[in-house]
Amino acid sequence: MMRRLAILAATAGLTAAGHADAQDGATIYKRCAACHLANGAGVPGAFPPLKTDVRKLAATPAGRRYLALVVIRGVSGPITVEGKAYRGMMPAQAGLNDAQVAAVLNHVVRGGSAKAFTPKEIAGYRAGSAALNSAAVGRLQPK
Repeated sequence: MMRRLAILAATAGLTAAGHADAQDGATIYKRCAACHLANGAGVPGAFPPLKTDVRKLAATPAGRRYLALVVIRGVSGPITVEGKAYRGMMPAQAGLNDAQVAAVLNHVVRGGSAKAFTPKEIAGYRAGSAALNSAAVGRLQPK
């Protein structure tokens, strides 16, 4: 039975612990790269970079919630990233499930000191955010 569950999880892109694997995060990130670029550098004045500030945010409870909600609900400015103001809009990535959101966030913050995002953690943020729109998420950005 356990072997069958492990095979089903692997087929679904999950580890035996139920987490989406790093390769899935890299694959999912391809949809983000259209704006944030393949290396996460962003486009000055248009799309923020996904490097230093994102890793710092992932190391705090409020920052983790904010990052998850940016993916789940989208975000619209004004926001400040790496000292620069952005007033654009990122649409919600509504087609991603909790494991996929965790995987893409883990891909983006890799190399940082933050603990890994889990599908259970993402589910909690999703459950508590039904009333939020992208502008409300922008106002949640930790300073």
